[in-house]
Amino acid sequence: MIFSHGKLLLTSEYVVLDGALALALPTKWGQEFFVSEQFDGQSLINWTALHQGKSWLNATIDYQNGTVVSTNIHDSAAFILKVLMKVKELSSNVLKEDSSYSITTNLQFPANFGLGSSSTLMNNLAQWADIDAFELNEACLGGSGYDIAVAQEQSAIFYQNQPERNVKKIDFDPSFKNDLIFIHLNQKQNSREGIDLYRSKEKSSHLIEDFSTITKQVLEVQTLEEFSDLMILHEKKLSEFLGIETTKEKYFETSPSFVKSLGAWGGDFVMSSKFSGYQDYFLGKGFSSVFSYDDLIY
Repeated sequence: MIFSHGKLLLTSEYVVLDGALALALPTKWGQEFFVSEQFDGQSLINWTALHQGKSWLNATIDYQNGTVVSTNIHDSAAFILKVLMKVKELSSNVLKEDSSYSITTNLQFPANFGLGSSSTLMNNLAQWADIDAFELNEACLGGSGYDIAVAQEQSAIFYQNQPERNVKKIDFDPSFKNDLIFIHLNQKQNSREGIDLYRSKEKSSHLIEDFSTITKQVLEVQTLEEFSDLMILHEKKLSEFLGIETTKEKYFETSPSFVKSLGAWGGDFVMSSKFSGYQDYFLGKGFSSVFSYDDLIY
């Protein structure tokens, strides 16, 4: 079995695309990958994708002819075909003869959680095929690549993709981590829309430097108050740049704690800190999926 951890991006969402230093964390949940080879001369891939142990996608793919033979979800099978044909192109180890393969993937978290269903798949496939996961991900999905780095390092990381990719394992173990909470906003955000909005804005080098500085400071703070101030500053700067309201302004204006978006704004997870009655507060706002640091972070 091959396994890759999911991810949460703590700092520099969007600006990581243009070289800002980002801090990202691995989640306990990830994606499992099982494969067996049959020397039957048929060149087929029998693909079964599970979500939390329950089957959702089944596809039979002819990898020599590049066709989907049968499936229950055509769009998803077409994407898997595209990825597998890229794997075939890049790998010298797999999909080269006429063997057939049975591949089963199991996503351990709900698909709408935004923890890296695609990036964990890319990394698992790359490990199996002994190819560059960043190259596979860039060809099939794009993005900054921080999620691939998290899956590979299985650790908190500093990540920067310009002027060249730089991945550094870090020890992120703040004394106040038990005060931190993660709230799921009950919707899978289309990160492409947010990226398009970000791309449409004119950026200065100062913007990249500002977020890189905040990221470095996050690793240095000693108290929850200092950390909270940095999260508030981060949200404010990005809100002003994007020209859209923060998640706190949109959903949690009365919260006594900071609320920090993690990744694409408007969906997936946000981070906050505990306060008196916090569970009832978020439940009253319609958000029942609240996780502690140890619940979620690897």
